Amino acid sequence: MFFDFTYPAIILIILIIFFLGVKIVRPTHRGLIETLGKYSKFAGPGFHWIFPGIQKMYQVNVTEQMVDAEPQVIITNDNLNATVDAQIYFRVKPEEESVKASQYNADDYRWQVVNLARTTLRNIIGTMSLRSANSERGVINADLLKTLETETQKWGLEIMRAELKEIEPPEDVQATMNKVVKAENEKIAAIDFATATETTADGVKRGEIKKAEGIRQAKILEAEGEAQAIKLVNEAAERYFIGNAQLLRKIQATEKALEDNAKIVIPTGSEIINVIGDMAGVPPIIK
Repeated sequence: MFFDFTYPAIILIILIIFFLGVKIVRPTHRGLIETLGKYSKFAGPGFHWIFPGIQKMYQVNVTEQMVDAEPQVIITNDNLNATVDAQIYFRVKPEEESVKASQYNADDYRWQVVNLARTTLRNIIGTMSLRSANSERGVINADLLKTLETETQKWGLEIMRAELKEIEPPEDVQATMNKVVKAENEKIAAIDFATATETTADGVKRGEIKKAEGIRQAKILEAEGEAQAIKLVNEAAERYFIGNAQLLRKIQATEKALEDNAKIVIPTGSEIINVIGDMAGVPPIIK
């Protein structure tokens, strides 16, 4: 009887101890196993078993993490109070030595990263004017990142990036800056409007000049054409009506007048009468 009762109890105790010692490490973590308070083994992702009560496992997150440096008031070089906030992105390096350093070289590395970032920001922005701090955020980010990388190496951390979240000046200074920005924008808008108006006026002016030039050129061409026509008529008259060029011109004038049904007076005995008579089939008048 005693044996029958003890044997299942022992098996149950063994099973309990076994399951209490089972530890599963996810791919996002690494484990440190301590035996009686002393580091004894590094645990990668997967299944692990430890002796309950004798050994203990501490799991460390090795994925990228973000901490907020929390807003703080910093006095700038021009004696203005600026409210500054920043965000730090980092991770514990997954190698054994780095994971050990994050646990054994720092009491709370997240809290220490935050305070280190706040102190570094005070040192950097305290030497700058408010205007330069706002315009040189890239420089501040680079200096902050460099300092954090150097100081956190002994904690097994890798600083991914450090970014200023905001730099807010006092309310009165902010109001003045807004007025300056507004005035500058209005100035730029006025300059753009004036430039556009001037460009439009220049375009209209050039268009009128082109139009006048076209009219002038057309008149020149018309005059040249008329002169050429007169020249050809004179050459023809001299060739076919030698000595009668002036008479031909008179006939043309007469034709022009007759087209408009105008009445003209021709002196008696004028040569033009004989010419018109010949054209109409009337015998010429003999002087």
